Amino acid sequence: MATRTATQLRAEERDRYDAYLAACPARKLLDRISDKWVSLLLTALAGGPQRYSELSRTIAGVSQKMLTQTLRGLERDGLVTRTVTAAVPVRVDYALTPLGASLLPVMTAIKAWAETNIEAVERAQRAYDQAGA
Repeated sequence: MATRTATQLRAEERDRYDAYLAACPARKLLDRISDKWVSLLLTALAGGPQRYSELSRTIAGVSQKMLTQTLRGLERDGLVTRTVTAAVPVRVDYALTPLGASLLPVMTAIKAWAETNIEAVERAQRAYDQAGA
């Protein structure tokens, strides 16, 4: 087995989480957080815990399947907690974890940027499409 220098070990450690590298595990996280339902759910939970039905009403167009899948993924990743309260009917609340809350400023900024710049993007798309026709 070849020995590695301290410089090589530092370089390997630095490259271990370089999302530009194909094998980097951070790519999976980037894939998760770049999903539109994730960004909308995280920003919807910014005001505090919400029930599943509240989230479903807040986020127009999300199917029950996608909402459930996205919430489960966020819970698995440690970004959201799911709290079940014994009642009739059973109450289930979702809330941001501290890790999820740390991502919130980025998601809020992206959502605001999209809302602010959609008209400019649509103009650019029309111009591009007309130039290519």
